[in-house]
Amino acid sequence: MAKQYTINASQKIKSRKIIEGLFAEGKKLTATPYKVYYSLTANTAGLKFGIGVSAKSFKKAVDRNKIKRLTREAYRLQKNSLEQKVNAKAIQLDLFFIYTARELPVYNSVYEAMGKIIRKLEALVL
Repeated sequence: MAKQYTINASQKIKSRKIIEGLFAEGKKLTATPYKVYYSLTANTAGLKFGIGVSAKSFKKAVDRNKIKRLTREAYRLQKNSLEQKVNAKAIQLDLFFIYTARELPVYNSVYEAMGKIIRKLEALVL
């Protein structure tokens, strides 16, 4: 069976309460151009993901949406190894990415940065 590279609705962070909880009590990881807030909980197994881009840095919604699209795509293609480790340990990992750079990214740089972040998170989960 082929690997499934998707992000389901159940894997997205939509609740403002969860996002605010991540900012308040979650741990922070920085890998240019992203700041990642994450929290590990032992109640359920799974991986949840969210992304934000500052409207102060990028005035046009088109630019913010492009950054979010590129980030989601890079995450979608590289999350499988992290997802397997999280499910094997039976823990819940919530991630929220904030794009911090001031210029529009190129997909290759986003892909590389996402790979670094996922490797760091895998080391934390072990």
